[in-house]
Amino acid sequence: MGKTTFNNDFFDRLGHSSGITALLLEKGEQVAANFRANARVDTGEYRNSVVVSVKSAARRNVVLVTAMDDKAMVLESEDGALARALRSVVSGG
Repeated sequence: MGKTTFNNDFFDRLGHSSGITALLLEKGEQVAANFRANARVDTGEYRNSVVVSVKSAARRNVVLVTAMDDKAMVLESEDGALARALRSVVSGG
């Protein structure tokens, strides 16, 4: 069998392309919307603190869905609402 080589420059360009970034942003916004619709609400600060952002890494852009509320880590560890929102979007639910 012959040796297979990948064109890393192509995959780097693909990972940073506007089309792929737009698709990732769309999915990130779906995760955020799912979270907002299903997160527990006391004051609303946790639910309203979720932001979607793009981070450029060496080989590709990534989309981050982040809860900015000071209590986010504690609340997420208790009920996992953001993790559930991600799983729902990934599974198509």
